[in-house]
Amino acid sequence: MLAPVLKALIEKTNLNPAEVGDIVVGTVLAPGGQRASECRMAAFYAGFPETVPVRIVNRQCSSGLQAVADVAAAIKAGFYDIGIGAGLESMTANQMAWEGSVNPKVKEFAKARDCLLPMGVTSENVAERFGVTREEQDQAAVESHRKAAAATAAGKFKDEIVPVHTKVVDPKTGDEKPITVAVDDGIRPNASLSDLAKLKPVFKKDGTTTAGNSSQVSDGAGAVLLMKRSVAMQKGLPILGVFRTFAAVGVDPAIMGIGPAVAIPAAVKAAGLELDDIDLFEINEAFASQFVYCRKKLDLDPEKINVNGGAMALGHPLGATGARCVATLLHEMKRRGKDCRFGVLSMCIGTGMGAAAVFERGAAADELCNARKVESHGLLSKDAL
Repeated sequence: MLAPVLKALIEKTNLNPAEVGDIVVGTVLAPGGQRASECRMAAFYAGFPETVPVRIVNRQCSSGLQAVADVAAAIKAGFYDIGIGAGLESMTANQMAWEGSVNPKVKEFAKARDCLLPMGVTSENVAERFGVTREEQDQAAVESHRKAAAATAAGKFKDEIVPVHTKVVDPKTGDEKPITVAVDDGIRPNASLSDLAKLKPVFKKDGTTTAGNSSQVSDGAGAVLLMKRSVAMQKGLPILGVFRTFAAVGVDPAIMGIGPAVAIPAAVKAAGLELDDIDLFEINEAFASQFVYCRKKLDLDPEKINVNGGAMALGHPLGATGARCVATLLHEMKRRGKDCRFGVLSMCIGTGMGAAAVFERGAAADELCNARKVESHGLLSKDAL
């Protein structure tokens, strides 16, 4: 999955792949050594020369965003001028299961023990502790599917999705059939509250977390091309967005889903902004319980959040989600033009963390009428690298 994405990135931008200083891939479930080799092979398959290095990074659900942040930081530090932050996950090939035994002493430390909680149990904890009802969760799921269906019908994802040509095997006959995957296949346009209400809780007998109000087990890959602004301008490449700030924070592992409610304010503050300055949000919908909580806790306008649907409809391939969200956010910011200057994406992270990043619409950084001081580094917005 990663190879066609990397190949499309090069073809779409007409970039010389030899100019890329590093490819950083966020990935979670596969064994590290194996996945690192797979990503290196994918780069070769996509046409990158042997001189371009590849590495992987794992911060669980934010791995794709962490890859983007790592590349942005390296460019800012002067290590190289051009890099790719990517993400990859095959949850069908590498399932979410703990391998091997755990040191018994882990149970002596509550926080360490809670790192082993199934993610669905942490969702139930959030719902119970903060009073998020089953109806609120199901309503959020319905909205996610309807928005994603509308966005797909309107062709909004075409600019960010790379059609993948592959084959499927009939399990009964063994016959191979070529197919092209060009849309996310988990979207249910006709999702309704009445249908979701029929689903039974998965993680707790009297719970509220169901298969319908949780993110989907998915496969996916994504990639984000980053470079110094001066280099992009020299090459005549369109600048979708400017990477402003990144924040990773820690929270109670038992309620890991609250991570965005802590990470978003941290990232926004680092950019010298207020929450009211943000025009668009992409908050990963790991579970409806935590999504609803974060939205309410930060008192965010629902009309600004996940306007094209979220992970409950589109899926959550763990390592790829961050890169996918960057693409979705920046393309929507471009469509909205001058009415949308700053965007934020965020996600909760297993074992109790949250991550968030602030982006500025690319064209906005050139509009002198919008330029103003940014408290964190004292530069005018238009002067970004």
